[in-house]
Amino acid sequence: MKFIVASGELQKALNVVSGVISSSQSRPILENFLFELENEILKITASDGETTLITSLAVKSDDQGKIAVPAKIFQDLIKTFGDQPLTFSVKDSESGEGGLLEILDEKDNYEVALDNAEDYPELPEFDASQKVTLASGVLADALSNTLFATSNDSLRPVMTGVLFQFTEKETNFVSTDSHRLVVYKRTDVTNKEAVEFIMPKKPLSIFKNILSNSNDEVTIEFNENMAKFTFGENIWICRLIDGKYPNYSAVIPKENPNVLTVNRNLLLSSIRRASILSNKSTNQVRFKLSGNVLHLHAEDTEYANKADMNIPCDYKGEDINIGFSSKFLTEMLSVLGSEDITMKMSQPNRPGIVEPVDGLDENEHILMLSMPVIGM
Repeated sequence: MKFIVASGELQKALNVVSGVISSSQSRPILENFLFELENEILKITASDGETTLITSLAVKSDDQGKIAVPAKIFQDLIKTFGDQPLTFSVKDSESGEGGLLEILDEKDNYEVALDNAEDYPELPEFDASQKVTLASGVLADALSNTLFATSNDSLRPVMTGVLFQFTEKETNFVSTDSHRLVVYKRTDVTNKEAVEFIMPKKPLSIFKNILSNSNDEVTIEFNENMAKFTFGENIWICRLIDGKYPNYSAVIPKENPNVLTVNRNLLLSSIRRASILSNKSTNQVRFKLSGNVLHLHAEDTEYANKADMNIPCDYKGEDINIGFSSKFLTEMLSVLGSEDITMKMSQPNRPGIVEPVDGLDENEHILMLSMPVIGM
C-alpha cells in the first residue's frame, strides 16, 4: 500500500477527526486513525466508541488497503513538515504485527509502527428513519448559541447535550443546566413530522469548529439511537443521549412586564468589572432598576469588596431589585452579537429573559433565560 499526499492537506484532514480520540481508551485500537485507501481516495476514521468521525481526501495512488496509524505520534510528526508532498508506504515489520508505515520527504525517511487494522471496530449499523437537511452556517450558529449552556452533570445526562426539536413550522435547538436555558429557533428549517433527539456535547463541539469553515449543506439522518451528519467530505456517526428532555417551555415566564433595554457591550464590560468584586461562591450581581438608570451592585462581605455602578438604559416597568449570576450573564452576553439586548423580568424570585434587539435575520430567534440568585 503506497500513496502520495501533501502534508498540509493531510494535516487538515487529521484536524477534522482527531478531536474525538481520547488517550484514556478502554480499547487501545481506538487510539489509532484508520486509513482506508481505494480509487485514489484516502478515508480517515477516528472513534471513541460512541462517536465516529470520517473524512476523505484525494491522494496519488494505484493501491488499496487499510492500516491503523497511532494517532498522537503520527499527527505530531505530520505537523513538523512544511506543506510538501510526502510519500507513504507500508512494509512488514520484523515483529510481524501491524507492519510499519514508511514516510519519505525529499531527503529523509521515517518509520511509524502500525497496529492491526483488522482489530478496528466496524462502523455501527445504521438504518435512518428520519432525514433533515440544513445549511452548515445555520447549524454552526445554533451550536454557538447553545453549547455553552449545557450541563456537565453526569447524573442528569439529558442536560449534557443539545435538544434538536423539529416541527413542521420551525426547529428549536435547546440547552440547559437548570440554572440557565437557551432556545435558538429557526423558522427556515422544518420537518413534515414532529421529531426530536438529544445530541451529546463532545461531538457537537467538534462539529461547530468544522462547520464554521464550510459552505456545504448538512444532512442529518437519525433514528432512536443514532444520528449521522454528512456534509462535504465528512461523515459523523454518533450515539444519541437516551432519555426525555425536560419541559423547558414550562420554566419560561409568560408575563414579563419589566423590560430593560441596554447596550450589550456596555452591560457586558460592567458586569465583568463588577464580578471581580462579587462573592466568589454566588458570583451575584444585583440589578436595581428605577427610571432610565441601571444600578449594578456586587459585594463580597468577607473581604469588604464592593462595586456600585450606574449604566444608562431604557427601562419600562416597576422599580425592581433582582440578583443574577455574573458568570452566566457574561457567557450569554459574550455569545450574542447584537448591539443592544433586552432583559425581561417579572419578580425578583423569577427568571430573567435575555434577548437580542438586533443582529438576527428574519428566520432566527434567540431566547436566553437566567435563574435569579436569591440573597446576598
